[in-house]
Amino acid sequence: MSRPGFLLSAWPWRSVGYLLTGVVCGVLALVGIVTLAAVGGALAIVLVGLPLLVVLALAGLPVARVERRRLRLVDLDPAPDPQRLPAAEGLWVWLMTRLREQATWRELGYALLFAGLLWPADALVVTVALLFPVSMAATPLLMATVGGGEETKVLKQWTVTTWPTAFGVAVLGLLLLALGAYVLGVAAGARAELTRLLIADRDAELGARVVELSRSRVRLVDAFEAERRRIERDLHDGAQQRLVALTMTLGLARLDVPPGPLADQLAKAHDEAGKALAELRELIHGIHPKVLADYGLTAAVADAADRSVVPVDVELAVPGRLEQAVEAAAYFVVCEALANIAKHSGAQRAEVRGGHAGGRLLLEVRDDGRGGADASAGSGLTGLADRVSVLDGKLALSSPPGGPTLLRVEFPCELTEAADRSA
Repeated sequence: MSRPGFLLSAWPWRSVGYLLTGVVCGVLALVGIVTLAAVGGALAIVLVGLPLLVVLALAGLPVARVERRRLRLVDLDPAPDPQRLPAAEGLWVWLMTRLREQATWRELGYALLFAGLLWPADALVVTVALLFPVSMAATPLLMATVGGGEETKVLKQWTVTTWPTAFGVAVLGLLLLALGAYVLGVAAGARAELTRLLIADRDAELGARVVELSRSRVRLVDAFEAERRRIERDLHDGAQQRLVALTMTLGLARLDVPPGPLADQLAKAHDEAGKALAELRELIHGIHPKVLADYGLTAAVADAADRSVVPVDVELAVPGRLEQAVEAAAYFVVCEALANIAKHSGAQRAEVRGGHAGGRLLLEVRDDGRGGADASAGSGLTGLADRVSVLDGKLALSSPPGGPTLLRVEFPCELTEAADRSA
């Protein structure tokens, strides 16, 4: 509205359209609510226990839907429907879902306010800011047609009998019409903001987007873990079995071939196949260890500690199974921490402690090394922090120069029933 071209743009007309359609929709909403109240009252007499408020609550749904569409006239930001989809099909499920939602009652309140107060206010603004100036601007035309060129009344109040006065009133009407365009724009904008606040709040929309992003993030994590398990299963049941068969075949061939160059080549091939099989097994274990899928986090951490170069003491108490994504993330955090200890810390001993309590999984990895680890230096700890944050977890690192180093991880999670997750 502060731009010079506002009067020549489409926004004054859009504001008029928004307010005029508000008057029409408000009258229809008033008629609909009164009708529903009458029907609901009759049903309350016939059907004992059917609350009138339940019937009235449904009145806000179509009103809010129409209002969100009308917002497009003066508000370019989309106004999504806050209503959730029912968990199942059926009228009863749909009704219970609607009645339990806060948005339904907000929409009912808006519908009552709209039918009782807002549309008369829209009509008043349109009358004062548009119809009155238009009527004044048309004074010469009315004087020439209705008054026979002798006289006419301005706004049914003042009589005009001369042409100079009629044209003066017309000029004043045009000036008031230009001023009224701004009044209409302000009124339409205020009405749109009130409507959005009550039935399409931007903060609520932002909150819904955050919730959807969190859900999509969890779905991506689950899909990623499922893909890891599929790759692990394919490698374990496919490539690994073929390498085992190849290694056995080469070993039997070595026994059947007499000493010589061919035997040496077979021995070399047999050793290379054995190394490839060992590397493949290590790769499979790093993708998604079978012990984690079959026996859970406690057994997997104990297995990782047994394979660590640095001696590791484990005190981990998790009385049950956790969500798959949490188990996988916690396991790989421990494995990465033990790998960093072996490579960089110079520690003589390490320990892994933790457990599940109060709906949270706590893990602590400590070593007696030289310390000085920095999570912000772009090391693997940054990737660990990202992996933990995806599951709304927290990672904290304490590693002063000279040690000791303590890595602490928390995951919000609940225990789940024990299940065979190897499939």
